[in-house]
Amino acid sequence: MSTLVLELRQGDVMVVNGAPIRFRNRCRIELTAKARFLFGKQIMAPEEATTPARRIYFALQTAYIGTDEERERALVVAQRLISEFQAATTSSLARALLDRALAAAEADECYVALRLVRRVIRHEEAVLGGAGHGKAGGIVDQEEEVPA
Repeated sequence: MSTLVLELRQGDVMVVNGAPIRFRNRCRIELTAKARFLFGKQIMAPEEATTPARRIYFALQTAYIGTDEERERALVVAQRLISEFQAATTSSLARALLDRALAAAEADECYVALRLVRRVIRHEEAVLGGAGHGKAGGIVDQEEEVPA
């Protein structure tokens, strides 16, 4: 079993298996077992879900790191939002990314699904000229730093 070492700064927030953790000082942690987690700019607050792609991201985020009850409901919401987005878009790229994201989420690989939806968010922002994304000017892709 491999381990994952993360270095977090003072004030960083990490959600592990549905529980938010705020770090009071800089630290390094080692995850030695499989856990559902997001941290830092990967976490989207509800008020940042201001566009269709961002609402999909938020639903998948909840399906990934929410409580057991929230996870099941959020996956159903994500399925509906993805279907609506795909019906409304003319972008074959967005549709293909969302197909892959939905398949990943349904296979309980929500971290992979979130990575794919981050690409849809960037695509949506490019098409819409960056409209509708408040202070979360972009969810940062940290998958190079955090292996799935």
